[in-house]
Amino acid sequence: MTLAKGSVSSRQKRHFRIRIKISGTTERPRLCVFRSSKHISAQIIDDQKGTTLVHASTLEKDFKENRKSGIEAAGIIGEKVAKRALEAGIKTVVFDRGGFIYHGRVAALAEAARSAGLEF
Repeated sequence: MTLAKGSVSSRQKRHFRIRIKISGTTERPRLCVFRSSKHISAQIIDDQKGTTLVHASTLEKDFKENRKSGIEAAGIIGEKVAKRALEAGIKTVVFDRGGFIYHGRVAALAEAARSAGLEF
């Protein structure tokens, strides 16, 4: 993969490096995290089929009623994505932090998903 100079952020470069090593399979899909300044989302992806199996985000209608933000919101999203994954029959995943530092909201999402029953 070649990239034009200046067109890709440092986070995207880190994510490309991570994605070379991490891939989701049908047996063990990838839990991908994205965070913006206001929101956080997580999705479980089967890279072999190229499909999203489960997702959760702070942009969902039922979440907007709660009006949580920050680490608390990330914890709720982690629990929600883990619950939906377990309902879909997914127990183990590969964690993809998306080029973000494993700290704060990303770490809170991961810990909440672990405590809700996902293994990674």
